[in-house]
Amino acid sequence: MKTNQTVAYFIIKGISDVPELQALIFVLVLFIYLIVLVGNLSLLLLVCLDSHLHTPMYFFLANLSIVDMMSSTVTLHKILLTFLTGDNTVVYLTCIVQSYMFGSLSGHELFILTAMSYDRYVAICRPLNYHIIMNLKTCLVLASFCWIFGFIQVVPYVWIISKISCYSSNVIDHFFCDLVPFMDIACSSTSVLRNLTFVQGMIVYIITPFLLTFISYMYIITTIMKIRSSIGRKKAFYTCSSHLAVILLLYTTLISQYAVPGNSVGDKKLFSLFNTAIVPVLNPVIYSLKNKDVNTAFRRTLRRGKMAER
Repeated sequence: MKTNQTVAYFIIKGISDVPELQALIFVLVLFIYLIVLVGNLSLLLLVCLDSHLHTPMYFFLANLSIVDMMSSTVTLHKILLTFLTGDNTVVYLTCIVQSYMFGSLSGHELFILTAMSYDRYVAICRPLNYHIIMNLKTCLVLASFCWIFGFIQVVPYVWIISKISCYSSNVIDHFFCDLVPFMDIACSSTSVLRNLTFVQGMIVYIITPFLLTFISYMYIITTIMKIRSSIGRKKAFYTCSSHLAVILLLYTTLISQYAVPGNSVGDKKLFSLFNTAIVPVLNPVIYSLKNKDVNTAFRRTLRRGKMAER
């Protein structure tokens, strides 16, 4: 395609352009996507159906499950549709919307995990006031802020993208319309957009949620270390271990994907696939594995289902 041309659609190259690998990629992505849906939907329904899980931690976890399902759907559906239909094109407006949705959901996931770190701080550091501080109103305000701010904070750079008038190519070397490969094919200057995304990404995605989470865990660790009995320290740490594991997993992936220089296009695709497919699979697993509350609620729900059938 000639330079300085407007485009009506983009061609998504996908994970790999090797024809022999397309069937294998389709099967793997479909399998992972179904696990994402089944795992997160099961956890979401369990939280909704079991009154014992109507607590702030599981309220935020339900929000996280919704975000994971939406994020995987937004990014992975084109891989599946391309194999089934043979059409790897994306209309210009659809590509803009996909980039907006992915940026919004990525931000929201970090915000909701930050809210969960505050919930863990209150639970461990101020247990006597936990139900007073983390009441329904507080949870709704925090969750609403995460959703609203998540969708607002990406508006500036998406608006700038929509104003780009020409592209050197209509081929996006990715499996969805991510921001960086989108900017790489613009023939006009993208310095303002790159500076904006860097500053906003550092402040909104990295510094603010990371610092707030870090501060919460500094207080948590300090409080745990003051507990005299080893059983008490183990129990206190256990209440935040799942959240800490998810936080470390997500930040490691994001830093590897965007902050580490010199990554090839293939490496960035793999990190992006891990972030949009594997992390949403691991989230419900991490929160369910060895989690007595979730396992007990699951058995309780099964018993109610069997009794209802009789």
